Amino acid sequence: MAKIKPNTASGNSSKFIFWIIGLIAVCILGFIFLANHSKSTSTSKDSIDYSNQPFLGKASAPVSIIEFGDYKCPNCKNFGENVIPVIQKELIDTGKAKLYFMNDAFINTDSTRSAKFAEVVYKELGNKTFWKFHELLYKKQPSESKYEKMDIYNEAFLTSTLKEIASESDTQKVVNAFKNNEGDSPFKKDMNYAAKLHVTGTPTIFVDGKLFDGQTIDDLAEMVDKAAKKNE
Repeated sequence: MAKIKPNTASGNSSKFIFWIIGLIAVCILGFIFLANHSKSTSTSKDSIDYSNQPFLGKASAPVSIIEFGDYKCPNCKNFGENVIPVIQKELIDTGKAKLYFMNDAFINTDSTRSAKFAEVVYKELGNKTFWKFHELLYKKQPSESKYEKMDIYNEAFLTSTLKEIASESDTQKVVNAFKNNEGDSPFKKDMNYAAKLHVTGTPTIFVDGKLFDGQTIDDLAEMVDKAAKKNE
């Protein structure tokens, strides 16, 4: 693991949730989940406020999956590129679940800045544009050798990234709202949930408020099915 932030990323690296997608036959069916949580807890679905949170899937889907992530986390980039498509195909597109993204920005100031900016993108331009921006941020994540620079995800970078998928006027609308700190409240809401649920690394997955600690896509599907039956 590269040096991300002294005394912070290094201290949390042993608690990261690692997701690995392989090309060998055994991995075609799903993904491998390796976790080391020093502590974790669960909460009920009803105690989580999902309103005004970006999500993939049908609003009517019976089960809610939450991914906690950090835009500067290499494991989150890998998760988004390799695991989300599997979840999308198996659970989201089938209408079994919807996937929410919540921030757990802990790596450095870039993490917080990009998270707040993305929150404003969602607030001002909607769910569809948010996910385009979300995916593009991970795609443009710098190599690990550059992580010691804390100003990579500065406002200029975030603005130019948004311009790749949004008009000039829409981009300016987001920039103005960002300067007015309109991303602070939704960002704080996410971070409060991360603390409440004792999230110890990213990415971390919860299904209807319960920590997922399985090893395969089948394990996740089984957990989703059980949650769906409880919601009937």
